[in-house]
This record gives sequence, structure tokens and C-alpha cells, in this order.
Amino acid sequence: MLASTQALKAFLVLSLAAAGMAHAQQGSGARGAPNAAGIYSCTDAKGRTITADRPIPDCLDREQRELNPSGTTRRVVEPSYTAREQAEREDRERAAQLQAARLVEERRRERALLVRYPNPAAHDRERAEALVQIDVVIQAARKRLAELGEDRKRVDDELEFYKKDPAKAPDALRRRTEDIARSVAVQNRFIGEQEDEKKRVNARFDEEHAKLAPLWAANTAAAQKSK
Repeated sequence: MLASTQALKAFLVLSLAAAGMAHAQQGSGARGAPNAAGIYSCTDAKGRTITADRPIPDCLDREQRELNPSGTTRRVVEPSYTAREQAEREDRERAAQLQAARLVEERRRERALLVRYPNPAAHDRERAEALVQIDVVIQAARKRLAELGEDRKRVDDELEFYKKDPAKAPDALRRRTEDIARSVAVQNRFIGEQEDEKKRVNARFDEEHAKLAPLWAANTAAAQKSK
């Protein structure tokens, strides 16, 4: 009886072991089995749609799609680039990034301008104030020119006395004439620079106005729409 029990136990142990090995082999086979072959598809340089069971040589310079047997995209195969093509591609990407950054910066500046000048009246007012400040400086320079003119007239009146023999005119009087001439040149040059500054100010405000006009119009339209 004891021998029969032991034999039964041994049989059960061997059976369980055999079942476990079979299960392990089945699982290992499932994991080790290769994936079903994909299908590659692309459109070549001539516009033809090509399919194959491996990467397509005619489409190495363009994107290919690897498809599942069901026809869905398993993955996208990027183009294969030469060193030169890769460098050109990177240059284009950098240029695109720089352009995008410039556009972002431009939008930021436009928003700042809109905050500073919420309407045309505010912009016109600041333009006028800037021009007035320059005109004040120009008027001061012109007043100085008038004063120098009076000084020159007085010097000329004194030099009239030495008209018959200018060599006898005092050195101080001649130096005064030269000083007045230099000061007149300085003031005229300064006035010219201020006139150029007025042109620059007007050009800047004109440029800003061109950028702000569509923004003001959009704000006005939005405000009317919300009413």
C-alpha cells in the first residue's frame, strides 16, 4: 500500500514537471517568434506610390511608412541624408527657428506698443511732444545765432574804422571775428543735426503707426462686437 502511494506521488510530480516545461516552451516560442513582416510604402520623386517588403531604395531621400499587415502605420522611416544634405537640412531648420523667434519678438514688441499707445490719439500726442522738444532746442540755437549776428555787426562796425588799413586792426578784434565765425558754424551744424533728428523721429512714429493701425482696428472691432 505504501509503495503504491509513493508511486502515485512520483507520477504526479513528473506530470506537473512535464506540463510546466511544455508551457515554458510554448511561452518562449511565442516571445521568440519574429514579428510579422512590415510593408513599406512611399511616393518617389516621380510621384509614383511604391510598396515593398523592405525599405525602398528609390525613396531613401524621402519619408517612408512601414505598415502593419492591417494597413495602419507602424512607424515612419526618416529620409537618409548625405553629410551635405544633413548640413543643408540643419541650416534650413536653424533659419526657420530664427524666423520663428523673430516673429515672436515682433509680436512682443507690437503688444508693448499697443500698451503704450492704446489709440491713435495717444500716438499722435507723443509724436507732437517729441517734435516740440526738438523745436525748443532749435529755437535756442537760432536765438544764439541771432546773438552772434549782433556781435558780428558790432565787430564789423569797429573794423570799419580800419577799413583803409585792415593790418592796423587790433589782434583781439580779428580773433573775435574768427571766434564768432566758428560759433556760427557750430550752431548751424547743430541746427542741421536737430533737423535730421526730427526726420528720424517722424520716420519712427510713421513706422510705429503702420504697425499699430491694424492692431487698433482689431481692438475697435472686438470692442464693438462685445457690445
